[in-house]
Amino acid sequence: MASGGGTVASLWTEVNRCGQNGDFTRAIKAVNKILHEVKEDVTALHCKIVCLLQNGSFKEALNVMNTYSKILGSDLIVFEKAYCEYRLNRVESALKTIEGVSEQTDKLKELYGQVLYRMERYDECKAVYTDLIRNSQDEYEEERKTNLSAVVAAMSTWEKSSPDDLGLSETTYELSYNAACTLIGQGQLTEAMNKLQEAEELCRVSLSEDSDQNVFDSKKKVKLTNADGVEYKLAKKQLQAIEFNKALLAMYTNQADQCRKLSSGLQSQNPGHPRPVLIQVAQLCREKQHSKAIELLQCFADQHPESASGIKLTMAQLYLTQGHVTKACDILRSIEDFKHKQGMISALVTMYNHEEDIDSAIDVFSQAIQHYQSEQPGSSIHLALVREAANFKLKYGRKKEAISDLEQLWKQNTNDIHTLAQLISAYSLVDQDKAKSLSKHLPSPESMSFNVDVDELENSHGANYVRKKAAKVPGDNLPKEQGQGDVKKKRKKKKGKLPKNYDPTGNPDQERWLPMRERTYYRGRKKGKKKEQVGKGTQGATSGAVSDLDASKTANSPPTSPRPGSAQASASTSAPAASNVVPPRQQKPATAGPGARKKAPQKKKKGGKGGW
Repeated sequence: MASGGGTVASLWTEVNRCGQNGDFTRAIKAVNKILHEVKEDVTALHCKIVCLLQNGSFKEALNVMNTYSKILGSDLIVFEKAYCEYRLNRVESALKTIEGVSEQTDKLKELYGQVLYRMERYDECKAVYTDLIRNSQDEYEEERKTNLSAVVAAMSTWEKSSPDDLGLSETTYELSYNAACTLIGQGQLTEAMNKLQEAEELCRVSLSEDSDQNVFDSKKKVKLTNADGVEYKLAKKQLQAIEFNKALLAMYTNQADQCRKLSSGLQSQNPGHPRPVLIQVAQLCREKQHSKAIELLQCFADQHPESASGIKLTMAQLYLTQGHVTKACDILRSIEDFKHKQGMISALVTMYNHEEDIDSAIDVFSQAIQHYQSEQPGSSIHLALVREAANFKLKYGRKKEAISDLEQLWKQNTNDIHTLAQLISAYSLVDQDKAKSLSKHLPSPESMSFNVDVDELENSHGANYVRKKAAKVPGDNLPKEQGQGDVKKKRKKKKGKLPKNYDPTGNPDQERWLPMRERTYYRGRKKGKKKEQVGKGTQGATSGAVSDLDASKTANSPPTSPRPGSAQASASTSAPAASNVVPPRQQKPATAGPGARKKAPQKKKKGGKGGW
């Protein structure tokens, strides 16, 4: 019995864990093992019924309730029985089961309202939901208000009645949508359209803020699509979308084999649809197999050219993520449907410019201009491309190549002075006579003069120099008699300082206003020998130690005779002695010994904020 009790306890732990994870299939297996050990256990039977309801096995759950009705009792499983009957579309039986209970709980009232709504008994249903909203306080109040608004909309639409204003706030898209349906039933179509637009906006905001990335919640929702009879209620496109979502869910839950199995089955059922292939590619990218993903996309594009445009865009994106910009450009230029679109041209020019491939960028402009020259000559798109091509060529110094574009633009509008100036500037490098002839078309200075107040312009905030007017002194306008004391003293102008090496007989340097690096005679700094600087290195070291390190100064001096038995006998005579080497940084020796170096004496620090 002890082992049996331990087994049952571990099985109940398994049931609890599976229930929290939403794995009700394994929970049923554990419950069956419990019932095998402890037959007719009421709690185990009740758990089995709940698990069957969660899996959508309503008939099997109802059979269990009918089989063990004496053990379970009617009051314990009345809600589960009524719910099974409701889901099996046995509405009359569900109503009879609910009404046979002496006292109804809140969840039973909720189900009662659903049954009445299904039976189109809207007045009674409205009364049930109104009572629930008034007498209950929990987190399901918003759902009850939504159901009540659906009842009001049904009454307005099907019974053509004008229900009273219940004061429901339209803070959610469900409430706003039901309010729009009520207005449609009342014939107020304009107001209904505005309300539907509000509902759509609320729905977008709600979905963007909702944490719908919960994989386990999505898994539960996908399981609901496996219920019996769903295939008869949905269209083929909806069923196809559900299968796609199953494959995506397998990918996001890291079930790679299941994802490949589902996507391959979808591809065989829909051979020309690109989405199964894209799911397979996404799975391969999650596994870092980018090359294999690109091969799969290329194969599908070759077999199904009608869907090749979107597939090639995905290929270009994969190339970009790997840093292969030129390959991405080649793929994009092979898409005939988007080849001459303005967005594609802009993207290609930007990527080629990033790779510093100016010739390819100009070639993209040239092909696009030729296309619009033959298809839409003189259109706004055509002229805009010519303008952008000309500016791009001028920006990168291709003035000779920009001449044809500028001429085409100027012929379209001969009053465009800016284009004419660009054209003259481009011709000045190629054909100066042509530039002079074109300059005759420039307007004269008299025609270009504007009525500009120079004083106002100088006194404006944007002027760098402001000419100050002399302040008027009271009494200046009065006539004065000129006397000896009225003679104004002239201020002597200070002579400017001249350079030290100024030569009054020589000609001044014409480039003296330019920085030294921009002058024609600048040849860069001469790399000379570094000056010996005192204070560099360790404290106490002098420049004499540095000169001792120069082997060239001691090359001609006779080598010194080492003492017999000393360590210098094995060293080269031309190398400096080790005792003369002063390293740039010295570390204190760990212990004093024969080879330890004495620390150089430090200078005393002066008073105040000074250096050493």
